[in-house]
Amino acid sequence: MPRRVMQGVVISDKMDKTIIVKTERRVIHRTYKKFIQKSKKYNTHDEQNMYRTGDSVRIRECRPLSRTKRWEVIVEEKPAAPVPPAQ
Repeated sequence: MPRRVMQGVVISDKMDKTIIVKTERRVIHRTYKKFIQKSKKYNTHDEQNMYRTGDSVRIRECRPLSRTKRWEVIVEEKPAAPVPPAQ
């Protein structure tokens, strides 16, 4: 069975090796037939403490790491900042 992968924004990085990631999704309201945004927060394992508040991250399901942690950050190569051309 494949693991679920989601994308979200870090809203807290105050714990050691743990970040809180907020994910948002759009769902249609049953009665009013309008799109509404629902959000959920996940406690996520961050082994190297490399993500800070405001960073966009991808998380994936994993085995239980603690009472509340069932997600881990997928470590991706961050794109290097573009080098300005020499004049």
